[in-house]
Amino acid sequence: MCEAGLFDLEKHFAFYGAYHKNPINVLIHTLFVWPIVFFTLVILHFVPPLLNLSHIGFIPSGFLDDRGLVLNLGFFLTIVYALFYICLDKKAGSLAALLCLACWVGGSSLAARLGFSLAWKVVLAAQLFCWTGQFLGHGLFEKRAPALLDNLVQAFVMAPLFVLLEVLQTCCGYEPYPGFHASVKAKIEAELKELEDRKQKKIS
Repeated sequence: MCEAGLFDLEKHFAFYGAYHKNPINVLIHTLFVWPIVFFTLVILHFVPPLLNLSHIGFIPSGFLDDRGLVLNLGFFLTIVYALFYICLDKKAGSLAALLCLACWVGGSSLAARLGFSLAWKVVLAAQLFCWTGQFLGHGLFEKRAPALLDNLVQAFVMAPLFVLLEVLQTCCGYEPYPGFHASVKAKIEAELKELEDRKQKKIS
């Protein structure tokens, strides 16, 4: 378990969990968060490569492009996410890292097949559908604005790992270490109580 700041899994999970208490809203995010990651990587496939390995002799010319895999912004974001998740929790983080890599490979392959003229339309439709579902989940069921309105970076970075941990907990009772969920629950309840106190002060 990492205690400090950036790698404090409890802190990140409690922040995100405080915005996702309603089970229907949690289900909506479980269904839509990873597709958002996937389709983001589809469109990022068309960003020019940041590193061309064929020019420095490691990979034959055209090898990556022929298979739809290029070392561009999507690839490096995938690596950053993957390493960050592993630092937060070796077991679930490693699974999340594999899912990130799978999204990059699958997204690159789909992008190469579709071509930019069709891919951007597919990505736009998918993103609108997924984001609309999530905002409706917050508005209709959670009754609270999304986490991204309070901390954009943390919400975007933690969302994929959060829903994965929720699934692992529900399916097999997984927790990163003994007492993790109890500690997070206490932090979430304290955060919600503080929010309610602030609302009451504004009313009074």
